[in-house]
Amino acid sequence: MQSPGELSHLDDAGRARMVDVGTKPATDRRAVARAVVSMSEATAAAVERGDAPKGDVISTARIAGIQAAKRTADLVPLCHPLPLSFVDVSIEVLPEEGRVLVRGEARTTASTGVEMEAMTAAMVAALCVYDMVKGLERGVTVAEVALVEKTGGREDWRRPEALS
Repeated sequence: MQSPGELSHLDDAGRARMVDVGTKPATDRRAVARAVVSMSEATAAAVERGDAPKGDVISTARIAGIQAAKRTADLVPLCHPLPLSFVDVSIEVLPEEGRVLVRGEARTTASTGVEMEAMTAAMVAALCVYDMVKGLERGVTVAEVALVEKTGGREDWRRPEALS
């Protein structure tokens, strides 16, 4: 049995359910997530130059991530639909390391956090990078999808080794 004030995604019968956040105060909330796409130096250089076979990888991936954040509640069954006040995706290409760093950020004023929206933005943008370079290289990997930091709600949190 849950204690007072504890949120549970399980009902009395042990079935998954959406948490009732109706009594929680709406506060300003922000979350940042990251994803890392690894590839060869040559493929990363093509991404940086903007001449991958499918076009401008960075711009396309940014838009894909922003669109995905807005659809998070449609993709993750127990997420609450949120009125997002801001979503951004930034992408840094490190050709000498063969890596593309994707950072997703989401903000809202609501009764629940935006961690899933930030993570969805980063993940889908990273998947878009993969899709757009798979014609150049099949060995590309998407990894290290993680929450970097969150503010608002019950507590603020930051991953100690967070990428800037």
